[in-house]
Amino acid sequence: MNVVEMKLRDIFEKQPVAKDFFDSIGIEITDDNLTLNQYIENVDEEKLEDLGLSKEFIIENFKEFLNNLQDIESNELQQVKSITIIGGYNKLGEKEDIEIEIKAGEIVSIVGPTGSGKSRLLADIEWMAQGDTPTKRHILLNGEVPDRDLRFSSEFKLVAQLSQNMNFVIDLSVREFLILHAESRYVQNKEEIVEKVIEKANHLAGESFTGDTPLTSLSGGQSRALMIADTAILSKSPIILIDEIENAGIDRKKALDLLVEEQKIVLMATHDPILALMGDKRFVISHGGIVKILETTKEERELLKKLEELDKTLLEYRNRLRLGERLS
Repeated sequence: MNVVEMKLRDIFEKQPVAKDFFDSIGIEITDDNLTLNQYIENVDEEKLEDLGLSKEFIIENFKEFLNNLQDIESNELQQVKSITIIGGYNKLGEKEDIEIEIKAGEIVSIVGPTGSGKSRLLADIEWMAQGDTPTKRHILLNGEVPDRDLRFSSEFKLVAQLSQNMNFVIDLSVREFLILHAESRYVQNKEEIVEKVIEKANHLAGESFTGDTPLTSLSGGQSRALMIADTAILSKSPIILIDEIENAGIDRKKALDLLVEEQKIVLMATHDPILALMGDKRFVISHGGIVKILETTKEERELLKKLEELDKTLLEYRNRLRLGERLS
C-alpha cells in the first residue's frame, strides 16, 4: 500500500521514530487514525504558511524519511562478516607480503614499538584504504572492494574507535546521552537498550554509576566503560579499533568479551602483554609494515591465565588503597 494511504497509527507502529519527523517540522499529530494524506489535507493553511511548508513538500519529505529509515535498517555495514588486509609497503619501501582475513567475532592485537606504525594500520582500516594512503594497502569487505559511496559516507561508519582519552563536556545525564544516541540510530526499543548499556557499563567499570549520573562527573574509567558498552550495543559499526586502553581503569577481559559477544571485529594496538595475548592472533609492526602474524599458542594462553591472576591482585590492591585501607 502507498504510504499516503496508510493510517498514521499503522506507520507509527512499524516505525515509532516516524513521529519525530512531524515534531521536527512543528506539526502535532492529534489523530493517528487518519491516513497521511487525510491528515495533511486537514492541516490549517495558515499553519502551513507560518511554517513555510507546502502539503506536497511534507508528503514527499516524509516518504524520503521513511526510505532512509529502511536504508539504515538494511545497511550493508550490519552485514560485514570479514575484512581483508592486502599488504602495501613499509617506510623503507619494502613490500608487505601479506593478505590476511579477519572475521566477525575475532580479536587481533597489534604490537610494536612506539612509532612503528600501529596507528597507521588502524587508520588504513578506518579509511578502507585502496592503495591511496602512504602504505598503499588495500582493505576488502567480505572479500570485495568497498563501494566508494560507503567509503566516504558521513552517515554510515564502518569503524568505531576507542582510545584511553575519553572525557565528556556535555551537560546531560548518562541516560539522556544514551537516549539521544539511540534516537539518532533510530533504535525502536530505546529505553530497554539504554538500560542494557548502563548495566553492561557497570559490569566493566570499577566504580558503579546510574543513568541519572551526570556525564561530567564520571571518572575516566567510568567514561571508558560507558563508551565501550555504547559502542558494543548501540553502534552499528562492525569494526572496533582500540588504541592503547591498557590504563583505562576497566575490566579489559569483560570489555573484549562484550565486543566479541556482539560479533564485532576487534583490532587493538597495545603494549600490554595481557591485551596482546587476549587476541586470537597478533600483528607485529616494524618500520610501518606488518612483519609477522602470530597465532596465540596454547602455551601463551596458559601464561595469560597467570598474568590475569597477577593483574587481578594488582587491581584488588589498587581498590583497597583507593578506599583508604592498609595493605598487608
